[in-house]
Amino acid sequence: MSSAGERAAAVDRAAAAVRERLGGRPPDIVIVLGSGLGGLAGDIGDAVRIPYREIPGFPLPAVAGHGGELVAGVLGGRPVIAQSGRFHMYEGHGADTCALPLRVFGALGVNTVILTNAAGGIRRTFAGGALMLIADHINLSFRNPLFGPVLPGDERFPDMSDPYDRGLRALARRVARERHVPLEEGVYAGLLGPSYETPSEVRMLERLGADAVGMSTVVEVIAARARGMRCLGISTVTNLAAGISPTRLSHDEVMETAARVRGALTALVEGVVAAA
Repeated sequence: MSSAGERAAAVDRAAAAVRERLGGRPPDIVIVLGSGLGGLAGDIGDAVRIPYREIPGFPLPAVAGHGGELVAGVLGGRPVIAQSGRFHMYEGHGADTCALPLRVFGALGVNTVILTNAAGGIRRTFAGGALMLIADHINLSFRNPLFGPVLPGDERFPDMSDPYDRGLRALARRVARERHVPLEEGVYAGLLGPSYETPSEVRMLERLGADAVGMSTVVEVIAARARGMRCLGISTVTNLAAGISPTRLSHDEVMETAARVRGALTALVEGVVAAA
């Protein structure tokens, strides 16, 4: 494992590269875009695009639906930066690498993060295409980006009693009502992947209290909370989980459903950004 100094230097190098490209336009809010949801970056005005290959330590995503660039500009009248393409542990990356962008955003002075993801629906009343506000999560990846020496800027024992900010969730519910966007709320279970869950695993998750399941988000939120950042999470339920869905699960279905709900998700995120 790298030392705290080496890991902190990696954050500093990446932050310096991004800061230089932003040209004195620090963002207020970060938006992390999940599988098939990168189209939202196209709604950002006055966009500056920063390919990951120009950011030290940022690997290129290898999963369809993940773009591989930061997009900085204006959304809802606010300066934002979108992470179009995230890194997953199932690609062979450690939790530290998956959390690197969040630590970089923290170094840039951002204190509000909106994370989106594609998820399988466990709650039996869900339909494909539902949007679920994440109220809490269960970390079943058994990985934590805070493991090891403490990085400068990280809290050793961050409070996770309210990982998804209560005020931001209330704001998201209000925006959803005003913009007529149907919005559920529930608990997200984060697993390693990349295989989808078996029917028995889905029954286990249901009994543990999970409403949706996916392969991202939790380590990012842990890293963000360790730096005092407020988090809001939104899952797009792109498919029903194994044993609940009557059809075979596929990544193509994830991509198709994400594209179908893009308008509703964009309306919700833009409204939250404007009012946060």
